[in-house]
Amino acid sequence: MFQRHFFASCVALGISATGLWAEDRPTDAILDLLSLPQTIEVMRKEGLSYGAELGADMLMSGPNSGWSATVERIYDTERMEETVRAGVAAAWEEGQGDLETLTAFFADDAGQRVVQLEISARDAMSETGIEEAARLAWRVEADKPEDEQDPRLELIAEFVESNDLIEANVVGAMNSSYAFYLGLVEGGAFEMTEEDILREVWSTEAENREDTREWLFGYMMMSYRPLEVEALAAYVDMAKSEDGRALNRALFAGFDRMYSDISYALGLALAQQMTAQDL
Repeated sequence: MFQRHFFASCVALGISATGLWAEDRPTDAILDLLSLPQTIEVMRKEGLSYGAELGADMLMSGPNSGWSATVERIYDTERMEETVRAGVAAAWEEGQGDLETLTAFFADDAGQRVVQLEISARDAMSETGIEEAARLAWRVEADKPEDEQDPRLELIAEFVESNDLIEANVVGAMNSSYAFYLGLVEGGAFEMTEEDILREVWSTEAENREDTREWLFGYMMMSYRPLEVEALAAYVDMAKSEDGRALNRALFAGFDRMYSDISYALGLALAQQMTAQDL
């Protein structure tokens, strides 16, 4: 449920998507409870910042107005949301599970408090200084003797392990990276074979894995520090259940699809900008 370059887990109360979608899917109701529109807005904010960094790093003239407009079009919230909804629905149909139990949990005040904390923390961590502070806070906590650690840390570790969150995040990041390079190549910026792309993507796997672990624990500690231990334990129990893990897998599938699409579009658009500058 926790995705570093995607979003966190099951997230909070927000705007209904009624009227936007061509069909009602079984998973749409829970995605409304999980505040998917609000989640997408946070992702767009992160994406615009990332797009500016790409322009600064890879365009000779820097992120000009044309590039900024392109990035804004790529991070289109309605398209992003529909991609996630379709991906989650498809993955849920394959895995099945009990949506009623999950819906009851997140419709409850306690469930809504959890997810609001998640959204607030993710939004806050888009600021570099806050992200670094969260990482440092986790390192300090993890270095303490076990009997002196915040009991939330053990619960969070159970959450991460039971849902294989680090691996899921790393795989998702590598898929997005592959799509980005593919866009660059197909746009004519580089000449790379599929083997070259895979080699480049895998070359950062170990570094990405360690960075993901630190970010994930820092983020989760920041999210749940205001939460009572008993409330967090109930959330972790839900997430560890068969239904909770099924939802987690479906969410990753939906967000993976969205980010792969975005990454390919960014690579292709960047290649077009780069080749135009070379003319």
